[in-house]
Amino acid sequence: MSVDVYLNFNGNCREAIQFYAEVFGLGTPKMMTFGDVPPNPEFKLPEEAKSLIMHSRLSIGGSNVMFSDVFPGMPFTQGNNISLSFVSESREEVETAFNRLKEGGSVIMELQETFWSKCYGSLTDKFGIGWQVNLGIGEW
Repeated sequence: MSVDVYLNFNGNCREAIQFYAEVFGLGTPKMMTFGDVPPNPEFKLPEEAKSLIMHSRLSIGGSNVMFSDVFPGMPFTQGNNISLSFVSESREEVETAFNRLKEGGSVIMELQETFWSKCYGSLTDKFGIGWQVNLGIGEW
C-alpha cells in the first residue's frame, strides 16, 4: 500500500514529465495519451484531447509521482493541481479508504472498474484534498 502524489497539468504534461525525468536521470518515461485509451462508442473523443497525456508515472527517489493533463473543458487551477493517490493490492482497503474519505466530502467518480483497475474512484475530502483510490498500480 502506498500514498503517491498525482500532478495535473493544463496541456503541458508531456513537457513536465520529460523535464522531471531529465532532472532525476530517469531515462525516457512511458506516457499514455487520451487517444491511447480503448474507445467508448458512447463518447467521441475530442480531437484536441487525443495527444494529451492521460497518465504517466516516474519513480523519483523511491516515490511514485504520477502525471496527467486535465481533460479539455475540465477545471484547472494552478496551485490546486495536486491530488493524493492511495494504492493498495487489497480491495477491502481501497473500499474502506474511499468510504471514509468521502464522509463530508464530494465524490468525483464512484468506485468502479476501469480499463486500468478493477476498483478505482476519486473524491475531494472534507478538507478540500483531492484523492484517487486505486486497486493495484498496474503496468502504468
